[in-house]
Amino acid sequence: MNQPANSFGAILKRPSAFLPLAMSLTALAMLMGAIVHGYVAGHPVVREPDEGAIAHLWQLLMAGQMPFVAFFAIKWLPRAPRQTLYVLGLQAGAALASMAPVFLLNL
Repeated sequence: MNQPANSFGAILKRPSAFLPLAMSLTALAMLMGAIVHGYVAGHPVVREPDEGAIAHLWQLLMAGQMPFVAFFAIKWLPRAPRQTLYVLGLQAGAALASMAPVFLLNL
């Protein structure tokens, strides 16, 4: 079960590839948890002038993944362009999935 060093699966196992995915999905999970908790508790999540801890953590997670994505792209695009573009697409999709509720709910 040895994978070639430049295969999609081998590249996806690199920390600079999976950490941005994990950070985006963590941000999405926190956001969805806050939304669900708000609806269950009876006070839906709305935009407030003073942002809470979840908003700050979401911002840190989303901004904090940019250096990882840049490092990954710089390192792997010359080595395996097709597989790298697939991983960058996954990373972009995860980031957009995390940004969608913020945009759609005007948070």
